[in-house]
Amino acid sequence: MNTTGSYKKRIADLLLSHRLQGKGAILIEGPKWCGKTTTAKQFANSILDLGDSSVLSNAQIAFHVNPSALLTGETPRLLDEWQSMPPLWDMVRSEVDRRQALGQFILTGSSVPPKLNQLQHSGTGRIGNILMRPMSLWESGESTGGVSLGDLFAGKIVYTQSNEMDIHQIAYLICRGGWPQSTLIDGDVALDEAQDYVEAIYQRDIHRIDDVRRSSERTRLLLRSYARHQGGAVSYKRLCDDIKENDNMSITYETVSDYVEALKKMFVIEDMPAWNPNLRSKAAIQTSDTRYFIDPSIAAGALSIGPEDLLNDLRTCGLMFETMAVRDLRVYADALSGKVFHFRNADGLECDAVLHRRNGTYGLIEIKLGGPDLIEKGADTLKRLSAKINTEKMPAPSFMMVLTAVGEYAYQRKQDDIWVIPIGCLKP
Repeated sequence: MNTTGSYKKRIADLLLSHRLQGKGAILIEGPKWCGKTTTAKQFANSILDLGDSSVLSNAQIAFHVNPSALLTGETPRLLDEWQSMPPLWDMVRSEVDRRQALGQFILTGSSVPPKLNQLQHSGTGRIGNILMRPMSLWESGESTGGVSLGDLFAGKIVYTQSNEMDIHQIAYLICRGGWPQSTLIDGDVALDEAQDYVEAIYQRDIHRIDDVRRSSERTRLLLRSYARHQGGAVSYKRLCDDIKENDNMSITYETVSDYVEALKKMFVIEDMPAWNPNLRSKAAIQTSDTRYFIDPSIAAGALSIGPEDLLNDLRTCGLMFETMAVRDLRVYADALSGKVFHFRNADGLECDAVLHRRNGTYGLIEIKLGGPDLIEKGADTLKRLSAKINTEKMPAPSFMMVLTAVGEYAYQRKQDDIWVIPIGCLKP
């Protein structure tokens, strides 16, 4: 493994190290600038950098003259931005079969190939997959990591922890985002980087994702509407209506659907699926996805707002914080072999996040800015949902938590055993 002095360790390091032991190749996907290549380089012993135009040009020639040369090199061999040459997928799959060895290749990509259906083989059994997101607060060094989700699942004793993060820091971190390079930059310069990222999405990247021509202006307006409705299970029709109401631009359901799918392929949008537990209640469970960006800075950039704007509008700050909390929970869930879902039923009972692990254990989580009233509201939701779970057909929750933006301490309430944990204390 290669090492660099400035490299901040990622949860993806552990995932990649583990997966390379069981697959011939691993695909690391995720948004641009989230650190895929840098992480892959920690493990790679040779590199084909297709993000470099001159390398790509030479590789395209080699593909017709001596294609095997593209895969020749010390292993694991990194094929960076592989989607620039989609035929590489089938070549890697065939080479893995030929070599019959594990840990041969690492592929990285910041978008799904536009002609995925032209690939001859899915890669099932040969090529594993890792979705890499921007940095969580624990990875970037902002969270102390005093409370481990793994310990909560295991029922271990977790002592009260101090929290030093205040609302000013939270507002800044929301707008800065978890982009690795930004975590090394201070103040307004880091905020500028996040804003530039959003502008690149609608000015350039949306036009490169596939062969469909799309409008930069419609993309910008859709990002704004998505940001206004993040954390909600709004329909595409509602997004259409919102754009018409606020920006007086005509846009159809089909256009919104197409643009959203393109943004998902770019790993800009990552909606949250619904959790479907066994309940005693007969109320219908809502199955619509909840709308989220993969990082809160995209929402802030789409609305052109900064930390001071969030401090002056705590309702919006709460919505943005929820997106940041969901990002961190998703990153931590990967380390725990879990996924994050939301819950909502026809009676109006909602739970912001359910971290459900592969072994069947799960934790119920409400996300709040903080303060006694909001914490009590979150705790009430958790208790009402827990009471509806049919524990004859599934286990009771391993823990219940109100995840807050601020608060002096991370602690467990004596009256109901619910954890109140500031995000600045959390780790996987």
